[in-house]
Amino acid sequence: MKNKHIKYALLAALLTGAPLYSCTDLDEEVYSEVLGSSYQPTEKDLPAIVAPVYASLRALMLGWQGYFDLQEEAADAIITPVRPNGWDDGGTYRRMHQHTWTALQWQPENAWRQAFASITTVNRVLSQIESGDLPITNGKDATIAELRAVRAFGYYLLLDNHGNVPIVTDFKDVTLPKQSTRKQVYDFVIKELTESLPNLSENATTTYGQMNKWGAKTLLAKIYLNAQVYTGTAEWAKAIQEADDVIKSGKYVLDANYSDVFTWTNFNSKEIIFSIPYDEIYGTGNQIHMKTLDPLSRSVYPMNAGPWGGNCAVPQFIDTYDAEDGRLADTWIMGPQKSAATGAVVITYNKAVPGMDKTTVQDGYRIGKYKIKPNATGSLDNDFPFLRYADVLMIKAEALLRTGKAAEAAELVTQVRQRAFKGNPAKATVTAADLAKGSKYNYGYQATDGSITERQGGDDIRFGRFLDELGWEFAAEAHRRQDLIRFGVYETKKWFNHRPQTGQRALFPIPQNEIDKNPNLDQNPGY
Repeated sequence: MKNKHIKYALLAALLTGAPLYSCTDLDEEVYSEVLGSSYQPTEKDLPAIVAPVYASLRALMLGWQGYFDLQEEAADAIITPVRPNGWDDGGTYRRMHQHTWTALQWQPENAWRQAFASITTVNRVLSQIESGDLPITNGKDATIAELRAVRAFGYYLLLDNHGNVPIVTDFKDVTLPKQSTRKQVYDFVIKELTESLPNLSENATTTYGQMNKWGAKTLLAKIYLNAQVYTGTAEWAKAIQEADDVIKSGKYVLDANYSDVFTWTNFNSKEIIFSIPYDEIYGTGNQIHMKTLDPLSRSVYPMNAGPWGGNCAVPQFIDTYDAEDGRLADTWIMGPQKSAATGAVVITYNKAVPGMDKTTVQDGYRIGKYKIKPNATGSLDNDFPFLRYADVLMIKAEALLRTGKAAEAAELVTQVRQRAFKGNPAKATVTAADLAKGSKYNYGYQATDGSITERQGGDDIRFGRFLDELGWEFAAEAHRRQDLIRFGVYETKKWFNHRPQTGQRALFPIPQNEIDKNPNLDQNPGY
């Protein structure tokens, strides 16, 4: 299996490369002299040179209270209620769910820190290449382009979450950076990706886990899809063009089975365009199973670790699914769970969750999208698919829908749905009229007794049915917050134990600790 070899080559490079750049006690000048005098890298050494950059993305993406939590905890599909074994943690999850965070909230600060840690790592390696301390000859332009594209990825995350952030490209500049506007950050990311494209690899197999041309184009398409949020100006045509380039390349296809994209062998997926590779030994950090499964589930798989039993599905979101949609069972762990050894039921996951502050171990369906192999440790082997071919199809479909081409959009949505309704192909088909409908989500304040008061519904959401389609396809993939913002739901709708807050919550605050260190930073509006 060629892709397996690529993944483990990358992980090996991460192991050999990460120590070179991650130790903050090293004197950079002395190290540069050692590189320049005694280390003459060749093209085969390039994976090890860029490895620290990719290694830094693991903590950024799925690290404790990192980017994944930031996107999902603030949205309407996943919640972390207080459990009998804990999970109050000073109210941090409650604040994320109820949008009552402040500039001291850890999740936004952690995402900021980790994103800038990745950006700083890129800047360091670029500085060493451009100064000649890493004297690369063959492949230099391609390496620089790849590094710039990964740095743009880090800035994209900051653009989406914090908006008005400093743009730092000079590793040796010791002055406190000045703050850029969200529009300036947007322009910078577009420029970096666009200028990198000509020198990025077009190979879809030998670049697994790295940013290639198609990953950069998919990221551009996603940024253009959200351009109206970021800048006030829609860029639907550009989103379509970038998506079309990926589609016409023929490099990627939808996997035959939805679950194949998320299993522990998903390095073989022909759908994944850009992933963050994880491994239970060499690239640890994917702990989604630990954060969602109750400890009693340890015997179900079985696991060589005891999970902690925190987050689960919001019942209102679960109610939007068609019962025959295969993605329901592929995404959520539901109902009785039996011991692998005895066949006895050890726990039953119920859909209902009584509230944020009073739950049992059995309340709430659990995240099961990232398949757990037998004898799994506290870190999954599963790679995290940040960009996949279904993204490309749905980006194009949404842009078409918003530009009056609903019939073409419906064809693409149907294509994505087909594998989810193998037992009933007719249900896979959606029409232009379907996509014009509102959302099936029964928005309203769901109280602790399960009743929905202050009912709003979803009929008034323009293209709400398409928002539903995004929810079903990309649940638990760190998509939901961004989609809710784009569809005007994030700051207007009520859901489980959540009322929209006054002020501007679509941007997270600039961390107060960063403002205290840098007087050039001004706080985002609403904080």
